[in-house]
Formats: sequence, structure tokens, C-alpha cells
Amino acid sequence: MQVGAPGAGHALDLTVDAHVHTGFAAGRDSVGVIVSSADRAGLTALTFADQAGPDTAWLPAYADAIRRASRRTELTLRIAAEVEVVRPDGWLALPADLGDLEALSVAVSRLPYGSTTLSPRDVRGLLADGRLTPEQVAEILIEVTVNGLDRAARYAPTQLARPLGLLAEVGLDDSAVTSELLGALIDACWTTGTAVEISEAWRSPSVRVVTDLRESGVPLMAASDARYADVVGRWQYVRRV
Repeated sequence: MQVGAPGAGHALDLTVDAHVHTGFAAGRDSVGVIVSSADRAGLTALTFADQAGPDTAWLPAYADAIRRASRRTELTLRIAAEVEVVRPDGWLALPADLGDLEALSVAVSRLPYGSTTLSPRDVRGLLADGRLTPEQVAEILIEVTVNGLDRAARYAPTQLARPLGLLAEVGLDDSAVTSELLGALIDACWTTGTAVEISEAWRSPSVRVVTDLRESGVPLMAASDARYADVVGRWQYVRRV
């Protein structure tokens, strides 16, 4: 998907689900069951984006299962993986072999901080005792996300999973994200050609962020982040924002 001109409107295609999980990793159901459910929901395309990392050994079987399913359906099926940013410089926990992947969905589920990554609980603790401020958390989160997109784009087309969703997990809203920080994220999406997922499961990003992304011409994608086949392509939050 190409980024349009600044200010250009991008219609959100609700017949495309840009992020679903399977039983290979975080989900419950097989590729075939998910495709059947997507067909019943009236979808035209799916991106499979199971969570993968350096120790993942199932990517060839995962890709084969998706390719087999594509021969039995009219839906367009895309092979991707969700990868984590694990260092402040944007270093990614990439699988050893990316050969089968058509896209990378970049996520920040833990906050890279110094030489470690902090869980949401860890971040809440640092906020509570004053060792981190909401503004510092937002600044770190944007910086590592920008760096992660830059690295990921070297390997495959990129999309950003549940952007800024970590803020809600640590008890913050996006008021801590200044216009300058949000501008840096938008610039990174432009530079790397990244599309941004609007996550149904995570209710992320917020209306404010979606509005700024849309007005800046950044491509937006409806993403169920579904772990169960029966919620693939079912939109409530996505329709609302």
C-alpha cells in the first residue's frame, strides 16, 4: 500500500483484516477455520501475523498452510509475522529466516529501557515512585517505535501493530504524546512506507491519533488482532473511530 499525498483521505477498507492470529502461536484456530470465518464475514483479504521471534521454528509450516488455504479460497491471503522491538535502538526480535514473509507487523509490548525491557507492571511501578514521568514514557515509546520501523522496513513491507497501545496498559492516555512526538511517528511512517493498524482487540490508536494519521495521509488498516476465528473481520471500535 502506498502512502498518499499529505492531507489525502484514505478510505478504510473494512473487507480487509490486516492482522489475525492462528494456532501456530497466540491464536486458537487453524488457518483453514479462520479463512472460512473470514469468508462468512464478507472479507476479501486477510493478513496472517502470528507472533514470531528468534526461536520460532514453525514459519515454513505456517507459510505452507497459508499457501494451501489460498488455493481453496477467493480471499487474498498474506503471510506476515508480528515482531517485537526489544532495544532502544529499534533492534527487533526477528525470526532467523524471513524468506516466507510478505510483511512485518511491528509491535512494542514491553518498553525497551536501557539494557532491559520493562513489562507494563514494571513501568507502572516506575511511574508510581516518580522514577519515570508520563512524558518520558511517551517519548521513549515513540523513539523505540520509530527506530523499530526503520529497522523492519529494511527487510519487508511494514505495518505498525496497536500503536501506542502500551500507554493504556501502563495506565496512561495519549495526552502525554505531544504534537511533536506524534509528528515524529507520522514522519517515520512516511519514510518507511508503514501502514498503521487500527486494532479492534486493543482499541488502539485513539480517535485523536487516527485523525492526525489520516490527515497526514498515512495509510490505515482495519486489524481485528483476532485470536479466535469468530471475531475475524467483526468491527465495533474500528467503525467508531
